[in-house]
Amino acid sequence: MPWRPPANDHFYRLIVRTGQFLRWALQLDIQATGLEHLPAQGPARGPSRKAVRGHGAVFAVTHFGYVDFAVVELLLWRSTRAQLRFLVHQGAADHWLAGPAISASGHVVVGYTGRADAYAAAVARLREGEYLAVFPEAGVSRSFTVRECRTGAVRMAAEAGVPVIPVSIWGAHRILTRGHGFSFRRSWRAPIRVHVDEPVVFPAGVDVEAATEVLRGTLQAGIDRCIAGFPLRPEPGAWWMPARLGGGAPTDAERQLLDAADAAAGRRRAPRGKYQSK
Repeated sequence: MPWRPPANDHFYRLIVRTGQFLRWALQLDIQATGLEHLPAQGPARGPSRKAVRGHGAVFAVTHFGYVDFAVVELLLWRSTRAQLRFLVHQGAADHWLAGPAISASGHVVVGYTGRADAYAAAVARLREGEYLAVFPEAGVSRSFTVRECRTGAVRMAAEAGVPVIPVSIWGAHRILTRGHGFSFRRSWRAPIRVHVDEPVVFPAGVDVEAATEVLRGTLQAGIDRCIAGFPLRPEPGAWWMPARLGGGAPTDAERQLLDAADAAAGRRRAPRGKYQSK
């Protein structure tokens, strides 16, 4: 089990600066629409470089690749100097290298068991005014379309009385995703498009299944908008494009079969427990 240092804002800012340096080094072309929907909370104390808390929000983020977290984190930091916490699976927290960084960054770890504790901790963070990011798809979508979502984002937001902010990210999966490792050639000046949708407030007692399906549609609409404005024109059958647009990614039906096979092998989502259920 890795060493677990306490959360430290200075370490978080070091991680952010590292991300900013990597963006500069690779000359990433990150452009976003809907920035007016980000929290307007500015620095509450000290100079603008200090990390701040806002009024709480759940960021529901699409998950097509392994650097999506960095994109949304840098976006919020650049806009408000606010720290974004993530719900992180225990498997990542147990990694010898990532584990200490996750702990020092103050993220919420979802354990193999006792997931209700993580849910309660997340709701408490939201009530304290923190921003919490969730990947409602609970894993990387290899079809590059938004797959079935868990209800946790809606439930946490409704219980804490904070909005859900949908964030759709397109292009970051070309840098690193399932089955496709890092390539400097693909990453150099890689375009990444982000759409931030209007915050949604869900009342207590909301039908979380129906609301989550609406959230899924909103996220997919954001992806479609990002694709429409994407500067690269892929060749037919390009691996990073969804099948419905002539790409080489698995279809939704194929993706479901692959996900089911992974689940049977213990490599995917665990069966719904108390934390993940409605």
